[in-house]
Amino acid sequence: MILKRAVLLFFVLVSILTATASPAFDISAVRGPHIRDLYMVIYRDPDSQIMALQKGELDVLGDITRPSDVERLASNPDISLSISRGFHLFFMGFNLRKAPWNDRILRQAAAMAVPSRQIVRDIFSGYSEPVSTYLPPVSPYHAPDVKTWNHDPEGARELLKDAGWTWSIDGRLVPPGETVPLGSFRLLSPTAQVAPTTAEISERIAAALNGIGVPVTVEPLDFSTMIRRLDMHDFDLFVMAWSLTRDPDSLFAFFHSSMDVTGGYNIQGLHDPDLDRILEELRWAPDHESAKIAAREAQRMLSEISPWIPVYSRYMVAAVRKGWDGVISTERTSSDNMWTLLGMKPSDGRERPVMWCLSEEPRSLNPLGTSSAYDWQVLGLIYDGLIAVDPESLEDIPWLASSWKIETLEEEGVAHTRLTFRLRRDVKWHDGTPFSSRDVRATLEFLRENEIPRYFDNVRDIDSIDTPDDSTVIVTMKNVSFWHFHNIGGSLVLPAHILEGIGNWETWQPAREPHPSVKGLTSLVGTGPFIFKEYRPGEYVHFVRNDGFWLSGGD
Repeated sequence: MILKRAVLLFFVLVSILTATASPAFDISAVRGPHIRDLYMVIYRDPDSQIMALQKGELDVLGDITRPSDVERLASNPDISLSISRGFHLFFMGFNLRKAPWNDRILRQAAAMAVPSRQIVRDIFSGYSEPVSTYLPPVSPYHAPDVKTWNHDPEGARELLKDAGWTWSIDGRLVPPGETVPLGSFRLLSPTAQVAPTTAEISERIAAALNGIGVPVTVEPLDFSTMIRRLDMHDFDLFVMAWSLTRDPDSLFAFFHSSMDVTGGYNIQGLHDPDLDRILEELRWAPDHESAKIAAREAQRMLSEISPWIPVYSRYMVAAVRKGWDGVISTERTSSDNMWTLLGMKPSDGRERPVMWCLSEEPRSLNPLGTSSAYDWQVLGLIYDGLIAVDPESLEDIPWLASSWKIETLEEEGVAHTRLTFRLRRDVKWHDGTPFSSRDVRATLEFLRENEIPRYFDNVRDIDSIDTPDDSTVIVTMKNVSFWHFHNIGGSLVLPAHILEGIGNWETWQPAREPHPSVKGLTSLVGTGPFIFKEYRPGEYVHFVRNDGFWLSGGD
């Protein structure tokens, strides 16, 4: 949806987006890429990004977060804005390993004290939505009808009073059966210099908790220092934001007791056997319906347990300069996406490059080792998976695999998921080598044998991989899970002939290594729509069109 008016129309537009049923995304209508050259230009400062866009030095700018920037761009007739709900969640977490945060009633009361709606209204001018559940509203598995702890400071005090909490003469909470009031607690937060919005939200949360008698001060930290503190469980409270996926099995990673390890995602240290059982049902759900039931029950239980205070979910806002046809956006995908890059072409028919903003330097461009979102903005145009995601319905669509079959088999009393992928025959690697089942098998085996952290959860349950011919891959898992299909089908695929030359995957620098046999290429060889040409630190990443891409329309 394109925004053409000022911010005051925002809520009306979101209502329309929410109420309108979107037709299924038609992949048959997509042909591309059409542009020959793509430059991801590095602008780290938000002010310089906006200025470059307005001056025509950028064509596409995504991840616009400041309301003032949205208002400024919305009034520019040369720029179109798009908005989508994001798979994003910002929350405050408790350290459940120690008092008083191991008290569920205190956590529920704290959630009632925080004015999430007011925070969103004041800080984001409506460009985020308040949340009180553990999956964002855009998620197909979001359960909006579970019990939540809405803003009600007086109700919070009544809840505490009924549970035996009292207040000291200076207004501090006193635990049930005790006479000594609570001491002071620290809320870990990034610094205002690095994350001004987060810092302000932290101060507001601290003020709200002080308002019901919980003495809290904000402790600003360098982000890497903050992460170390969280990894070592050296904290009382913390704020954090996650970018999530469409699958709800992330709840397992965040809240299952087995994930409470140093560096694990269960930062708050939640241990609840009943919740663990439901999360295991979710993680190894045999089908979609079972997954939906387990996801809803997990959200219901989490709302009661209250290990977090969910605060807001960001909307994704992107800007594209006028003069480009083929720009694609949906309720769930803003216009800075791969589909836009496949479809966009100059309206006047004249060949020119696309200048796309990259708001941070890539770190390593190692697809095996990096978790940086900025690296993956680059790598996501080079590498493909067997399946892709419909940007409108979020359903699975064929990609490197033209079709698939999912089966549950039983052998010697043990059930297994078996995935059979039929591969496209018209796909080639950037160096001209034909893509085949050998590449898929080599990739999955490499990821599993090297226990590569980013992918290991995807591949650790593989029992066997069979390739009866060049176009067929059969992956049999050790157990049953609805998510095995997404884990295997959504993993990137690398060329077997490149994998064979990798020594230490952790130190592999494919963007700096020349291709072993093709002049002018690096070892960043994929099947994707764009071919990597050059990275100039501080300036840009340059791509050229992959003329052999299987969806290419040819120009």
